[in-house]
Amino acid sequence: MDLPHYDVLIIGAGLSGIGMACQLAKECPTKRITILERRESLGGTWDLFRYPGIRSDSDMFTFGFGFRPWRSLKVLADGPAIRDYLGETAREFGIENTIQYGLKVQRADWSSARGRWTVTSLHEKTGETREVTARFVVMGTGYYNYDQGYLPEFPGIEQFKGQRIHPQFWPENLDYAGKRVVVIGSGATAVTLVPSMADKAAHVTMLQRSPSYVFSLPNYDKITEVLQKFLPESWTHRITRMRNLKFYRLSYKLSQRYPKAMRKVLMNGVKKKVGPDFDMTHFNPRYNPWDERLCAVPDGDLFNVLRNGKASVVTDQIDTFVPEGIRLKSGKVLEADIIITATGLQLQTFGGMEVRIDGVPQQVEQKKMYKAVLLEDLPNLAAIVGYTNLSWTMKADLSSAYVCRLINYLDKKGLDVATPIDLEGCTMDESIFGSLRSGYVQRGKTKIMRQGSKAPWRVTHNYELDRPMLLDQPVADGVLQFTKAGEPIAKAPEQLARAA
Repeated sequence: MDLPHYDVLIIGAGLSGIGMACQLAKECPTKRITILERRESLGGTWDLFRYPGIRSDSDMFTFGFGFRPWRSLKVLADGPAIRDYLGETAREFGIENTIQYGLKVQRADWSSARGRWTVTSLHEKTGETREVTARFVVMGTGYYNYDQGYLPEFPGIEQFKGQRIHPQFWPENLDYAGKRVVVIGSGATAVTLVPSMADKAAHVTMLQRSPSYVFSLPNYDKITEVLQKFLPESWTHRITRMRNLKFYRLSYKLSQRYPKAMRKVLMNGVKKKVGPDFDMTHFNPRYNPWDERLCAVPDGDLFNVLRNGKASVVTDQIDTFVPEGIRLKSGKVLEADIIITATGLQLQTFGGMEVRIDGVPQQVEQKKMYKAVLLEDLPNLAAIVGYTNLSWTMKADLSSAYVCRLINYLDKKGLDVATPIDLEGCTMDESIFGSLRSGYVQRGKTKIMRQGSKAPWRVTHNYELDRPMLLDQPVADGVLQFTKAGEPIAKAPEQLARAA
């Protein structure tokens, strides 16, 4: 019996998968597509994470899709608003009914003879195994393990008598009113949780081993509000998106060139919010700005609760958990009713699924990314991966547009298969997030795809370079190999440009 067949199969119905499907609907309208989603609703990360205050850590005018404006003037949107935006986008582009829910993808097998993938998934509710085939597979699975967050080995953790929670698995209807809460961590999740819980909790303490850079961002865009009174929506969206892009890019470039000056600017911004008597060592990191992502807080909400005493910051190391809370290396004991381990993510490639080429298992995490979209030696396989120094979606939009260009190019030339081949051996022992020094990146650097020493294998995280490379430069560049179904993937240099 013939299996259901699709022109393009997308794995994951989160931000990346929905964006990819919408661009296909727009640019490749005749293609038959489907999305396989493990959860029972769309949204991906924004459906999984349900902790108090969950919100974007990038402004929504760049975090929203370039092809569908974010219409609210709220800059950092909450999780429910982002889920609604994704659902509305899916409906608007007619791809909502292409999503198949409850399917955990286990394996993707490429057949060179047939020029197609066979994708095997498990319907987790029924235990039923399902198979479909596809000419092209696009991974929109993100980069972390949905089943397990990162939890360090804390001494004595079993002694604690209160409630312990990882934000990735937030219990529904948690009652923390009047409770003493300790949030372990200093990243985006921690700086979101602390002010969100401070009003109801008796007190919230952010316990950090080392500080992060945190800056305040206005959460209402008054400039765009004025522009909307005089200009069409499409114009204001484009202007605001480019303005915010340039702001973040300038911030990043200045941080790389003048780290001491940018540190001073960021520290002064915090000091104005928390007041002159606050101990600024709690916001003075050991690293330079943008060696790790900066944490944005809307309207200085974190600084406000620190200033009014509803929350506090402790910079110390954990000695051991004790029945009443946490004993620190300094000897101090933080008493707590609830301890939240906002200790980060675990990296994972393609949700842990297996990839095989003609029956041979592939070590996907050892493959380089070509133009940060396709994967070395893997035919007709793309992965949507966003930026680390800018909004994720700015790169996801470009990557999806490139996949559409590639599919249309293959059709125009009467070809079936595109495979990136590295003939120069430029592999580096560096992941695609290599420039980022965040703990979760360093812990998982062997579990995520590689990059090379030069283009098109070098991952730049640079919008100004990526945009022309993905949208303007010729698809046939002498590195991509093009074949028809059934033809072997030859690696001779003279064969690489056959479709140019």
